[in-house]
Amino acid sequence: MQFPAGPLLSKIESPADLRKLAPAQLTQVCEELRQFIIDHVSVNGGHFGASLGVTELTVALHYVFNTPEDQLVWDVGHQAYGHKILTGRRDVFHTNRLLGGISGFPKRSESEYDTFGVGHSSTSISAALGMAVASRYKKELHKQHIAVIGDGSMTAGMAFEAMNHAGDIPNNMLIILNDNCMAIDPNVGALKEYLTDITTSHTYNKVKDDVWNLLGKMSKFGKSAQEIVSKIENGLKATLLNQSNLFESLNLRYFGPIDGHDVGYLTTVLNDLKDIPGPKILHCITTKGKGYSLAEKDQTLWHAPGKFDKITGEIHKTTYDNPQPPKYQEVFGHSLLELAEQNPKIMGITPAMPSGSSMNIMMRAMPDRAFDVGIAEQHAVTFSAGLATQGLTVFCNIYSSFMQRGYDQVIHDVCLQKIPVIFCLDRAGLAGADGPTHHGAYDIAFMRCIPNMIVAAPRNEQELRNMMYTASLDTFKDFQQAMTIRYPRGQGVMPAWRTNFEKIEIGTGIELISGTDVAILTIGHIGNEAIEAVEEANKKGVQPALFDMRFVKPLDENLLHHIFANFKTLITVEDGAIQGGFGSAIVEFMVDHHYSAKVIRLGIPDQIIEHGEQKELYEQCGIDSKSILNKILAQYPAKAKVLKSIS
Repeated sequence: MQFPAGPLLSKIESPADLRKLAPAQLTQVCEELRQFIIDHVSVNGGHFGASLGVTELTVALHYVFNTPEDQLVWDVGHQAYGHKILTGRRDVFHTNRLLGGISGFPKRSESEYDTFGVGHSSTSISAALGMAVASRYKKELHKQHIAVIGDGSMTAGMAFEAMNHAGDIPNNMLIILNDNCMAIDPNVGALKEYLTDITTSHTYNKVKDDVWNLLGKMSKFGKSAQEIVSKIENGLKATLLNQSNLFESLNLRYFGPIDGHDVGYLTTVLNDLKDIPGPKILHCITTKGKGYSLAEKDQTLWHAPGKFDKITGEIHKTTYDNPQPPKYQEVFGHSLLELAEQNPKIMGITPAMPSGSSMNIMMRAMPDRAFDVGIAEQHAVTFSAGLATQGLTVFCNIYSSFMQRGYDQVIHDVCLQKIPVIFCLDRAGLAGADGPTHHGAYDIAFMRCIPNMIVAAPRNEQELRNMMYTASLDTFKDFQQAMTIRYPRGQGVMPAWRTNFEKIEIGTGIELISGTDVAILTIGHIGNEAIEAVEEANKKGVQPALFDMRFVKPLDENLLHHIFANFKTLITVEDGAIQGGFGSAIVEFMVDHHYSAKVIRLGIPDQIIEHGEQKELYEQCGIDSKSILNKILAQYPAKAKVLKSIS
């Protein structure tokens, strides 16, 4: 659904149009922009609170800087809706996150104003610094380079690595620290406390006022402005360093904190900072969800609430006549707490996703045994390894696509040392509307190639519980291996999911449906699509056998010997990259054991899959029930016709 823009916003086709307005009109632009976002997200869904929180900052940045010549880099991108609307995508904003529509994140191929593609956190300073150094090398000294990073993203090591480098080399970069004390969940760690100290310090606020008053008079000094700034810098630093300013110690000139919702003041400050050379940081205090009271009060819920009534604030929930299966993440969270209540050795770790992963269930019940370590996947992995060396049973829950950031630690700090950490990878496979930055396409391939790693995927909630239970037993440690348990975003298939825990034999698969025509081998939740396909094939006179392998590594070799001895055609199905994935493992087994068979591999093809609903993407990749059925029937044209659809 598309909504009209306000009278000023409707005339802004690019930031050049915004810059034609008088400063006094910017407040109205902010109001119209905020309402436009509320209108569309309420009916179309998407990320909400983050973009509302930077509305004034977005307007001020595009008003002051000559974008896209001046290069603006957003961190993560949850907050970039206003940026998209002001940069020529207002009239297609209603397609945000829909199949074939615009991306929910900045994307270089979508607009020249999206200078760097994002989706994972803490990359903005590194990218902007690279741009700034390149501009200096090319003698484009007029260019400005701005990185907008939240205090949540600032907790990641990559941000500190970039700041450490920025303070050591010549560059013209401005870091905007958007400080709202939130990522998706409340921020944690010493940095949060440090920033809170800054924002409440009388010394800092007095210096802030003095600095801005002086900078506002800079134009009177003409060409000697830089000399004036240089003369006051030592005194300024001396005052600031009484509170041991972290950023100044990294050779970044620190300014602030200032009100991130005063668009007039923001434009004044940004104009002044344009004239100060070198790396610098502006600390802005904002409120996530600003302008929508419910989003301000419950910032975690309103990070991405789905569709809602913008008047009452009621979040629309799909209602069903029958009980519905829970989300896999909820099964993980409740099952982990159950296991922890039975086993005092169990610990839980997540890098800044307690609500998204449902680790918050254990964190509330056992705060001394479950930890949010901030946006720090590398630390999460090695911290888990350290805990496990002391005999504890550690469940480290990370989104599949975020695990890529901790891959070195998985190899070096866990598997090389044979430390039995249990990695629970949420959002494995096609993640849906968040798109390619969030699809968990690669974990099967990159985990199964590591020695001392078990790779498993449950077909349903019961299997997830049993895999977790198996990994929690002391006997699991005898394997001296880590374990990856991958499961998708969204609902499972079992309304009555709270089953008794049962041990699973590591590396064993099961035959779900007997048949004689073709063998279907699946891994994980996508096997449910195969069940539907096999049931329909039976109605058409074709009788496939269906096997849920459950483990990619180690493979059930006894079961595979049986399959290759009895079937000449195999179809493998996985919700993961087809290159190097589950199907590849089956083909490797066939070659290694000198079997000869026709193997058809279905999975995520060797290309970037864009955003859309999960079912739409399953169909696009050919792993939905209809596609699997058509592939089955195509092997037996004499028995049945290839169906156009499943009724």
